[in-house]
Amino acid sequence: MEENKNAENINNDAKSTANEFKEGWNESMGQNKENKKLIAGILAIVLGGFGIHKFILGYNKEGIILLVVTLVLGIITCGVAASAAWIIGLIEGIIYLTKTDEEFYQTYQVNKKPWF
Repeated sequence: MEENKNAENINNDAKSTANEFKEGWNESMGQNKENKKLIAGILAIVLGGFGIHKFILGYNKEGIILLVVTLVLGIITCGVAASAAWIIGLIEGIIYLTKTDEEFYQTYQVNKKPWF
């Protein structure tokens, strides 16, 4: 009888600990969404032509495209292509920062929308 109570107490403690861990995880993920939005938005405005914000969001192909356009095509076109890449970064940064946290998360992290 006493062993059943001890086993039941351990089971309840384990469930309680698991619930606390789950709540902490969910809270930290919510904070992570906001941080990724803020970091991506600021980097898009400041370093948009280099595509750093794309790498932060996990869009490696798009980040490489912006980087190549800025560095390679920017030299070939005397800066015209680089200017276009910087304008794209500026626009994306403004869009990122004006979206709500949930809209940003759903659009760019869940649905993986790579451009604008």
